[in-house]
Amino acid sequence: MKSVLTIQSHVAYGYVGNRAAVFPLQRLGIDATAVNTVQFSNHTGYGAWTGQVFTAEHIADVVDGIAARGALPVQDAVLSGYMGDVGLGRVIVETAARVKAANPKAVYCCDPVMGDVGRGFFVRPGLPDFIKEHAVPAADLMTPNQFELEYLTDRKVATLDDALAATAALRARGPRLVLVTSLTRSDADPDSIEMLVDATDGAWLVATPRLTFDPPPSGSGDAVAALFLAHYLAAFDPADALEKAAAAIFAIFETTRRLGTRELQLIAAQDDFVDPPRRFTATRLR
Repeated sequence: MKSVLTIQSHVAYGYVGNRAAVFPLQRLGIDATAVNTVQFSNHTGYGAWTGQVFTAEHIADVVDGIAARGALPVQDAVLSGYMGDVGLGRVIVETAARVKAANPKAVYCCDPVMGDVGRGFFVRPGLPDFIKEHAVPAADLMTPNQFELEYLTDRKVATLDDALAATAALRARGPRLVLVTSLTRSDADPDSIEMLVDATDGAWLVATPRLTFDPPPSGSGDAVAALFLAHYLAAFDPADALEKAAAAIFAIFETTRRLGTRELQLIAAQDDFVDPPRRFTATRLR
């Protein structure tokens, strides 16, 4: 059994952050240890919420308690998402280093949650620069959306060549694998949405039908990062993990749209994201 230490936000209602990551990891057979960087009533996309961002000292204390149980050497990966602020970011990057020191085979998968197309940045000032300068060099895997990829590489992504140039630039700064969790480009079918993996041993692209939502559900990037990491840890096969993650999130989207809710329907879709009824083939680009 694989184990993942996942450090992300937590909401009481809805499915973003750890609420979007832990259950998929567990349902796919991963032993997930969750550390919550915030506890909010709901995700911020609603425009109003209650709760608080935990201090860096609080998160460091929780991690120390986990380490005291001897749990760091058994972790196969660290997964981070919404960090909260720069102080928390430092603790997360340091925790990833602690896990990798305890288990040299462990990987750090960083989902650089900062913003999105149409919304811009939605994190505290200073955090995007911290992620660019410190999390990128520390990560083995990164899972940005298109907006985040553009920021981290200072490149505009409009075509497939642009995307590949950007992922190559990001990999040159540290991560050996980059998963672009949502790619919309001018030279693609407008009725599809794509995910792109660029790794040391190749690059692959997968497309799924674009489903319309009003408003779109939050947390999809969090779920995709967890789904991809779970499948990647099974065989370290980027193309296979990409295909399985794409099929899984599409099944979740279909269930969410059918039930007419803005929250990802992970519970209702659990059998389908484990064994998706529809599969998608990744195309090798290099």
